[in-house]
Amino acid sequence: MSRALRLQIIAFTAIRFMLNTLHRMVYPFLPVFARALGVDLGALSYALTARSVLGVFAPLLAALSDSRGRKAGLLTGLVLFTGGLALVIIWPTYPMFFAALILAFLGKLVYDPTVQAYMGDRVPYAQRGTVIAITEISWSISFIVGVPFAGFLIGRFGWVSPFWALVILGLASIFVIFRIIPDDHPEKVRALDLGENLRLVAGHEPVMIGFAFALLISAANEVINLVFGAWIEDSFGVQVLALGAASAVIGIAELGGEGLVGVLTDRLGKVNSLAIGTSLNILSALALPVLGGTLIGAFAGLFFFFLTFEFTIVSLLPLMTEIFPPARGTVMAVNFASLSLGRAVGAFLGVQFFSFGIWGSVGASVGFNLICLGALVLLKRKSDL
Repeated sequence: MSRALRLQIIAFTAIRFMLNTLHRMVYPFLPVFARALGVDLGALSYALTARSVLGVFAPLLAALSDSRGRKAGLLTGLVLFTGGLALVIIWPTYPMFFAALILAFLGKLVYDPTVQAYMGDRVPYAQRGTVIAITEISWSISFIVGVPFAGFLIGRFGWVSPFWALVILGLASIFVIFRIIPDDHPEKVRALDLGENLRLVAGHEPVMIGFAFALLISAANEVINLVFGAWIEDSFGVQVLALGAASAVIGIAELGGEGLVGVLTDRLGKVNSLAIGTSLNILSALALPVLGGTLIGAFAGLFFFFLTFEFTIVSLLPLMTEIFPPARGTVMAVNFASLSLGRAVGAFLGVQFFSFGIWGSVGASVGFNLICLGALVLLKRKSDL
């Protein structure tokens, strides 16, 4: 790996840490923002709902990197992110906060898949799992480090202060990407318009199997993710302290899963890693009600459930970068949309399954995961990955 590429990977990871910090900090500080803006939590929930729905439309934006080049995609994402957050600084009102979340997430929708496509272009497939895992560490670190630091800024300087910090970092990121990423000119097949790219992708069966896997594994996680707080509260009669501890456990589990991808996925093979991760996620889900007799046991169960999920989902990314190289940016964008749709499906069904208790949620998660294993068998037959 060249020195220039190593520098680019470091920059990608640092910038994604910035993007992910904003994405994740909204949830714990929602009451703070609501009070500052003079609205109730319901009003802010509309902004978060709108943000989540946008994930389904990721291909409409992120495919820009296939038609205009990776550098253009990266810069567009960062301009949307930085410009959106600047609105809150200039006009700290609810409409601008709403608009800022939407624009910043649009930036993330463009930037993240473009990073994955860029690495798919330049990193050999045999090493891609390790490299993508490095950039994905930014997700867990943003929760462990970025969100607490945002809380420090809010407590010390007021609720707008994290937005000042992120805008400054965003401007610096635009400068860095402009300097270190070479100008690129899309190849003819990659320069096709969005509609043609989507038609090419939809006609490639292994890609569609990969999208189905992404949707199902995401739904399998969300049916547990949505209700674990209620499960802990109902089971042990504790609230804020225990839920805070559970969040820390999940952050550490995510970091562990990303680390395991860096160590194991390229060695085991991407499809094998997905099969192992999915199988272990099934076992972890089944262990939740058994271990949940004590609070420590519940935390241990959640740790292994989220560890195995993170290992699986991050192992999926390098595979998807190679599944259809002619439209790599579009593939990664639709993969992002599939993950978002899976979360929406899991969120819609999660409460209904939880009405049967934790075993109902576990049963749903296991069911989705079993279909994932079937999809992997089919993928193995249909491709040489």
